[in-house]
Amino acid sequence: MFNERKVAQMAAYMLKRRGGTMSHLKLIKLLYLADRSSLASYGASISGDTFYSLPNGPVLSRTLNLMAGVIESEAQGWESWISDRAEHQVSLRKDFDLNDLDYLSKADITILDSIWQQFGAMSRWQLVNYTHDGNCPEWEDPNGSSITITPTRIFSALGKSNEEASILASEIEAAKSIDRLFASL
Repeated sequence: MFNERKVAQMAAYMLKRRGGTMSHLKLIKLLYLADRSSLASYGASISGDTFYSLPNGPVLSRTLNLMAGVIESEAQGWESWISDRAEHQVSLRKDFDLNDLDYLSKADITILDSIWQQFGAMSRWQLVNYTHDGNCPEWEDPNGSSITITPTRIFSALGKSNEEASILASEIEAAKSIDRLFASL
C-alpha cells in the first residue's frame, strides 16, 4: 500500500545526495527506477505507489501528484520533507541524518544508493531518454495521456515468466488488500 511518509523519505534521501535541490522530473524518474529495482530484487516496491506511463516516461502516480500539489499531504508526510515545486525544481525542507529515515529499511537505502550510483549523474532528459530507449520496456507511449503500468507488466519486462509475473503481482495485490483491511479498522 502507498506510504506517503516512506516516499517522502525516499525523495529526501535522493535530494540530499544531489545537494538538496533537483528537477522534479529527474526525481520522479529516480524514484520510479528505485521502485523498479526493488521489484526486481524483492518482488515489492518501496513506495507501494501505482505506476503509470506518461509522455516523459514511467512515474509513481501518487508521488507525482504530491510533487505537483494536486493532492493534500498528510501530517509528517511529503510537505514536511519536500518543498513545493517551483521552476520545475523541488528541494529539501529540512536537514536530516540517516536515523531520521525511520520508514526506510537498510535494503531500501541500498537500492536508493545503487540507483543514485547508476543514474545520479544523468540529467532529467537523459533519464527520460533512458526510460524511452527500451531500458524500461513496460513503458508505452500514451500519446499525450496516461496508461497504467501493472506490476505484472513490470515483472515481465524484468524477465520473469508469465506465471512468475502473475504470482508476484498477485502477492502485491494480496498485501495491498490486507493493508486496506487494517486501514479500515
